[in-house]
Order: sequence, then C-alpha cells, then structure tokens
Amino acid sequence: MPKSETSQPAASVRHDPSDPVHNQDKAHTNAKSDDLARDTAPRSEQDRLTDNFGHAISDDLNSLKAGVRGPTLLEDHLLREKIHHFDHERIPERIVHARGSAAHGYFELTESLEQYTTARVLTEVGKQTPVFTRFSTVAGFRGSADTPRDVRGFSVRFYTDEGNWDIVGNNIPVFFIQDAIKFPDLVHAVKPEPHHEMPQAASAHDTFWDFISLTPESMHMIMWQMSDRTLPRYFDTMEGFGVHTFRLINAQGQSTFVKYHWKPVNGVHSLVWDESQKIMGKDPDFQRRAMWETIDQGGTLEWDLAVQLFTQEEADGWDFDILDATKIIPEELVPLKVIGRMVLNRNPDNFFAETEQVGYKPTNLVQGMDFTNDPLMQGRLFSYLDTQLIRLGGPNWQHLPINRPLNPVANNQRDGFMRHVINPGRVSYHPASLDGGSPQEVPRDQGGFVSYPEPISGEKLRKRAESFGDHYGQARLFWNSLEPIEREHLCKALQFELSKVETRHVRVAMLDHLEQIHPLLASQVAVALGEAPRADEVVKPGGTADCAEEMQLLAKAEAAPTASGGLSKSKGLSMEAQPPKGIRNRMVAILAADGVDGAQVDAIKQALEAEGAKGEVLGQHLGMLDGGAEAKKTISNSHMVLFDAVIVPGGAQSVAALLEDGDAHAYLLEAYKHGKPIAAYGEGQQLLQGSDLAALVGDLSGMKALGILSADAPDMAEFVQTLAQHRFWGRPKLKRLSN
Repeated sequence: MPKSETSQPAASVRHDPSDPVHNQDKAHTNAKSDDLARDTAPRSEQDRLTDNFGHAISDDLNSLKAGVRGPTLLEDHLLREKIHHFDHERIPERIVHARGSAAHGYFELTESLEQYTTARVLTEVGKQTPVFTRFSTVAGFRGSADTPRDVRGFSVRFYTDEGNWDIVGNNIPVFFIQDAIKFPDLVHAVKPEPHHEMPQAASAHDTFWDFISLTPESMHMIMWQMSDRTLPRYFDTMEGFGVHTFRLINAQGQSTFVKYHWKPVNGVHSLVWDESQKIMGKDPDFQRRAMWETIDQGGTLEWDLAVQLFTQEEADGWDFDILDATKIIPEELVPLKVIGRMVLNRNPDNFFAETEQVGYKPTNLVQGMDFTNDPLMQGRLFSYLDTQLIRLGGPNWQHLPINRPLNPVANNQRDGFMRHVINPGRVSYHPASLDGGSPQEVPRDQGGFVSYPEPISGEKLRKRAESFGDHYGQARLFWNSLEPIEREHLCKALQFELSKVETRHVRVAMLDHLEQIHPLLASQVAVALGEAPRADEVVKPGGTADCAEEMQLLAKAEAAPTASGGLSKSKGLSMEAQPPKGIRNRMVAILAADGVDGAQVDAIKQALEAEGAKGEVLGQHLGMLDGGAEAKKTISNSHMVLFDAVIVPGGAQSVAALLEDGDAHAYLLEAYKHGKPIAAYGEGQQLLQGSDLAALVGDLSGMKALGILSADAPDMAEFVQTLAQHRFWGRPKLKRLSN
C-alpha cells in the first residue's frame, strides 16, 4: 500500500494516552507481566514458619534425633522435605561443587591398620587401589572460575576389590553448620541472590553474611574461609580432609574413631587475594589447566594419607564433641599417622563421561568401616543419593562407567531409567527360590558389611547437644596459630567481604561476632567499614598491599581458646609455619626477546626440570627467538600472577628490548608485590636495575634475603632454594601501587 504523504516514520509517532488503540498496545505489553503475577508470591509479612503444606514449624535448627547425641531419625519429615527440595532445585549441574576437575591415579598403602579395621584397602601393605579424585569450588556455577575465595571440594573414590569407598571431603577440616537441616539455608545464602542472580562464585554479599551473623556456630569455619586456605595456589598445594569423624571396625568388632587428612607432598601454598582476582580474568581455568598439563607432560600430583585414631574414652576427656563438624581435633591431642600415598597420573579421556558424571556418596564404605552420629553427616547420607537421582536421570546412575565398581554387582534390582544391564530370568525380588536362591547374603566373617552395634537411648526430640555449644573457642585457637602475615590476610579478607555488604546492621552484627574472637581483629575490620573500633589501639588499613603496622598490631592479638583440649595454639593450622618441600610443579616465567642468551635459558630450564619445576619462555613474539630460545607464550598474552617466580636471563639485545617493554616491567612489579622470587642474570641485571620496580623501591641489590637474586651467571642451586620458600613477606613498601 502506498505511503500517505502525511505519514511519519514510526520512530516519530507520538501516542495520545487517551487513544484506545494505544491503551490496547500498552495492555498487550503488560500481558506477560500480568500472567506471571498470578504465580508470583506476595512478599510475606507473616511471622509463622511452615513447611510446604502449611504445617507450623516449632524448630528449624535441629534435626530429629534419638537423644541429643544420637543418630538422625528417618521419620524426620521436615529434614527430608528441605533436603529433598534442595537436592532437586537445579538440573543438570550439581547444586554445589558444580565447577570441578578430576584425574585418575592410585592409592598405595604403606602402613597397615589391621589392628583397627578389616577393610583390605587399609590392611594390605603395598596394594595399589585405583582412585578417581575430583577437586571443585562450592558456590560457583559450572562455568565459573577456578580461583574465587571459596571452600574446595576434595573427593576421592577408591575402586577397591570390596566395592567403592568414597571420602567426600573438603580442603578445610571443619564446616559452617552442625546439623544438616541448615545446609539448604547455608547454600541458598551463599549462592547468587535470587532477585538478580549476583554475585557469581562469591560470598561477599548481604545474604551470606546475614545468615552467618545469625549462625554463630559458623565462626570457626569463617576464620578458615577468610584465611588464605580458601585460595589454594594449585590443587596439589592444598590439603584435604574427610571433615567428619568416622569409625573403623576390627575383626573383633571393636570400634576406633578416625579422621582422614590428605597432606600434599609439595607442601601447602596459596594465592593472595589480589592474584586470585586477576587470575579469574587472565585464566579462569588456571588450576584445572595446571593439573591437566602437569599430568599430560608426564608429571604427577601426590598426597600422603594420614589418619587420626582415637577411642571413645579419649574423646570423653576433651572439652569439645567429636560429633561436631565445626570442630577439629588438634594434632597435639591426636598426632597424624601417615599410612599411604595417593598419586594422580592420568587425565580423563572425556570430561563429561568421567568428571561430570561421577557421583560420590559418603555412604560408599566397605566392610570394616562405619558412620558416627554426627548430625551433619547423617543428613549427607540421605542427600547424596537423592541428588544423584535427579542429576543423573534415574536410579541406574551407578551403572555409568565412572561410577561402576570393579568388583561384580549382584542383586535383584531391575528396571528404571537408563537400565542397560540385561538381567535374564523371572526373579526381581529377594529372597527367592526360583533362581536357585542366588545371590545370597554375605555373613560378616566373610566380608559382609555390618553396622557397628552402638547402644542408643534417649528421647525423640529436636535439640542441639550442649556439648556443641562453644562457637568461638576453636576460632580463637585458629587465630592464635596463624603467623602475623596470615592474620593480616585474614583481616583484609574480612574487610573486603564485609565492605561489599550493603546492609549496615549485618556488618555490625559480624563485628560483634569478631569481637568474641579478639577485639583487635574486630577493630581493624571496623575501621575499614567506617565503624567505631572495639579496642583502644588501631592502625589505618593498608589497602591491597601488606601493611607492616597492621601486621605488627595483629601479632599482639592473642586470644583465649576454649574447646581446644587446653591448647592455646596448634601446629598444622598455619601454612607459613610449615617447612618448604621443594619446587615440584612450580611454574617460572623467563622473560626474553630477540637476542636472548639461548644457552643460559636452556641451562635454567634444565635445572628447573631436574627439580620437577618448569621454566616457560615468554617472548615478545611466539616461536624461535634470535639467540636460540623458543617462546610458546608471549609476555603480553600471559601474566605474572600465573607464575610462581620470574627470571630475566642475559643477552644484551634482549634486555635492551625488554627495557622498552612496559609489560616486562609489570612482571617485576607484580612479582615484587606478591612476594615471589625474582632473579636477573648477566645483562638481565640491567633490566632489574632500570625497571619501574627499582624506580619505586630504590636499590634492589643486597635483597637476597627477600627473594631477589642478581648475579653475573645463574646460580640455580640458590634459585631453587629461594623458590622453595614460595613467598617473601616484608619487602619495602612500593612508593605507589602498580595497576
């Protein structure tokens, strides 16, 4: 139809609000909003808490137990409703631990526990048991980054000849809550806020800290979470823990309690928060890439398995409860006993089929093992099976290759989604005679699983045991055990996290909790939040850089622990106090340009490889550099936060080019700021002396004690020793911070 001479472009049309046609358009625009409004719940102002069928709830803090320290009862419909709803909220990725990476390997037993258990995986010395180990973050979605401040999952599956055994743990030995009924609330609080789904993979927001401010049992875990423990450098520089207290049962039917610890052969090392944030942008796959490349190039990741073994009589003498998942057992009370080593040496062939489809279960125990009445673990025993049912599509998820045990499976279960085992015959029940009575139950003395006959008595009730009541004592023990630099990093983490909380009363409530740990800690956080300090002495926080004055102040803040077995400090809680353990799997940046001394670069790389580390040549362009070194990465497509140290080799032409390269100067600044080793050899010393770093700090010679090496020729023995120290804190402060 031809346009009218008076027609106007659509963009210039002005509607009359009284025009009925315009009103119809507006009504159509709002139609979907109106449609959605029918299912939008009004903001509730009622003060009655109910279940999903409207029944009033009298206690939402405790699961139903047989006695205050007894097992959780299956009849607890409220617990089951909450966890059932929680487990089925998202598909298909895991609700928690969605971001994960895994590898195959083996576990070799070096010391028998035959005195304590009949489990062959823990009694047959020299036996190598296949394992599949998955590392993960907790809060982030599957596509999130590797390096947020978060607890790390550390789950190990042993494919034993008696069935699968899973240690489904974390890199922190305690947890936020004491009772599984609060797990959905914890995760809902830490996940992105539901009205706008932000922030991703972060606890620095209102809903998380609101929950924590109302849950004082979390304070011990918060100290761990705000420490550098939740910023592991690599997967194989973090510890792993089974978290809960389990039982071992020997041939005489006697019970011994056990806690599991994975101790990294490479030592315990972490990122600092500034590095962590930058790595999320520079390489969000940093840790999974490091593991993949290490194994792909023939290397391994290794941990020792250590146990703490103790009796009921010993536990009865401590001033904390071994069933409380917010408590550790200090090593001074029960020393660690190393019994074997785990070696990861093979990457998965297919990420989805293996890493994504693996389903761990804390109920996967073999004979000679059993659970305790830890109310957090008791809920997990229900939850993991339930969540795999929805995530992996049906009751036959155990048949997936990565989940299938090595020993034969024989039972009369049939049918269900994705059943691919063909079972001939007419019997799908037990007991049955029509199939000759097979399979048969297995007596205990022939390896059949039997639960420990623990005597149980008590009222059926919802109540927390009084022995779970100390929420601050072990938080103080952790604080006391940290070195001054670790205390400052913990303090800075709290300053950062709580500064992101928009609601003032939540920030103030958290200061009240921190004051219970130590007034100086609360005061330093308060100053950063613009609140009144809780102690007479405070210093101005130092921003993202380490602050010597703040460190010195916090070093004086000794607390009075309780629930600690009478200890004021405990070894093993501080990463800085642990001795260095070599440089295996460390990554060293070698800055180079055309004209580099190729022979020197080769010598540096060979010396590092001899110690299990790797030197990566970063050139101004890819490929062969004049002088003979090959650059597989460039200075501009990488970043110093991805490396553990930096070396500038000789070659006059190369150094002259690097002096004009602002990115090369940035590598030295970043390494200095983060306490990493820096070395310059031959003409490379000219870059160090003429760098932006030297302009900001002054003379860099004579700083060997602070990890800065300078020599005419490489002294690799000296460099290896320096690199093993990992970090050098206390360097003179930069006159201004680098970007």
